[in-house]
Amino acid sequence: MVVHRISPTGGRRVTVRDQIMGLAHSDRDLLEFLRQAGLPDADDLLDDPTWVEWVGGRAHEYRPTAPS
Repeated sequence: MVVHRISPTGGRRVTVRDQIMGLAHSDRDLLEFLRQAGLPDADDLLDDPTWVEWVGGRAHEYRPTAPS
């Protein structure tokens, strides 16, 4: 699973094997996408780089940063 950079309006696009799963606004959304991909007990996988790649920002962040 790839969790892409935060969009300007918030949330992060999520892909699994190059298939767009949707836009995640929380870790709960990511867990649902993992469940849909066949991993029902995925609570411990969000910080495992073997399963989840966080791209373009810190892990577990979904809100855009305010411009400085």
